[in-house]
Amino acid sequence: MPAITALRANFPDARLTLVVSNKCAELVPAIWDVDQIWTARRNPRDLALFFNVAREKFDYCIDFTRTDRSAFLAFLSHAGVRAVSARVLDQSRNRARVYTDFIDVRMRDMHTVDYHLALLQPLRLRFASSSVRLALPETARAKADQLRRDAKIDKPFVIFHTGSARREKFWDPARWAKVIEQTGFNHDVDLVLSSGTSPFEQAHVAAIKRQTQQRVADFSGKTDLLTLAALIAQARLLVTIDSAPMHLAAAMQTPQVVLFGPTNPFHWRPREGSALILHGDSGVPLTKFSPVRPRLPMSQISTDAVIGAMDSLLAPHAAAQPS
Repeated sequence: MPAITALRANFPDARLTLVVSNKCAELVPAIWDVDQIWTARRNPRDLALFFNVAREKFDYCIDFTRTDRSAFLAFLSHAGVRAVSARVLDQSRNRARVYTDFIDVRMRDMHTVDYHLALLQPLRLRFASSSVRLALPETARAKADQLRRDAKIDKPFVIFHTGSARREKFWDPARWAKVIEQTGFNHDVDLVLSSGTSPFEQAHVAAIKRQTQQRVADFSGKTDLLTLAALIAQARLLVTIDSAPMHLAAAMQTPQVVLFGPTNPFHWRPREGSALILHGDSGVPLTKFSPVRPRLPMSQISTDAVIGAMDSLLAPHAAAQPS
């Protein structure tokens, strides 16, 4: 999103085309500043995509993903400038023949937003912002409002997002339950659970609910991505493991506490708004980040660390701050 915003700001009259994976398709209605968006589905329907890319007259092609499929699309674009990270030279000499410009940047050395912006070097941008923003459609907000009404959520609320496609990112259900219990005791807020639809995510949510006596609205598996974003935008606070809702909260400027384990927060952490990052057993949010950091088990993060970070963001003086 920052790269798209930078392109539009520097080239207001350009025609911008974005090709996204079908895994990102739900976000398409919230992406602005582009003229057309095409979806790569990894099935025979992609033949239409290949034809559309080949018939357009592109001047520039920026490859953010560095895959065989994106290389093929870059080749089909016939763009005069086809830019990619120089890492492709180490990965595949054959694939590298597709490109004209190789940007000497590596994702492991940079925050992901900075990496994407760096790939725009051939366009010689005059200015660029690292802000992540989404434009939620009214339908998403309406769905979120209906969920809140159905669950009788009429107070400020906290969302606990507990699920991920990677089980190694799961935090212990008993610890989630304790955090939820303490939040209900210490703050006048409603409590919301969210998660994905996979069987192991649903089982994880069920285990958390069995161990808490607090009234919790369970929205797990009941929201699409944009409806979840709308709920996060309305929330007083998000408490989440390192997963997609973290990025949605950053885009919506919602305060959040994020639990990192096997993923290095240097590359993916939110850098705007009120975001407290917990990683390892330090007990307090991180203030310094390094591109080289060990993979740590989620079990090292204590309940006291999460409760302390939450309390600092839910305190009355924090609530009075503009988001």
